[in-house]
Amino acid sequence: MLELEIPSRELFDDDTQEFRTVKGMVLRLEHSLVSMAKWESKWKKPFLSYVKKTRAEETDYFRCMTISQNVDPEIYHALTNTERQKIRDYMDDSMTATTFYELKKQPPSKDTLTAEVIYYLMFSYQIPKECEKWHLNRLLTLIRVFNVRNSTTKMSKAEILAHNRKLNKARRAARNTRG
Repeated sequence: MLELEIPSRELFDDDTQEFRTVKGMVLRLEHSLVSMAKWESKWKKPFLSYVKKTRAEETDYFRCMTISQNVDPEIYHALTNTERQKIRDYMDDSMTATTFYELKKQPPSKDTLTAEVIYYLMFSYQIPKECEKWHLNRLLTLIRVFNVRNSTTKMSKAEILAHNRKLNKARRAARNTRG
């Protein structure tokens, strides 16, 4: 969960040509499958895509992420670029120590990953529904762990040797040794 303390701010209303004060508050946000599903149900398009979101779409996702109660909708328009970047950085965080080693660079999947597809994968792997509230990247990592562990493809002896040579070469270079 991300907590952002948003101070009171004055905003200019173009419609009324007047300044108005937006009361400050602590905004609590959670980047989760629940948030993603809310956003997709409104915008009718996949959240996880390479298409850049408009400012309105991004702002609405921040609203979908909000778990604070009684939030003035104007608070989202009062967010500074720095605060918006903090939210983006939180969304990009892996939230896990798990890493994956790729033998070969694989092209990105052409499959569209929507909330329903992720729910399907969760239930296929018998991941409890409570995990829908986890940070989205952590949940996707868990699903990927299931994919890797259930994979029937194994490294050949040649691939293992090539992988070990690459690791040894990197270690020698890092320690400035010959062997």
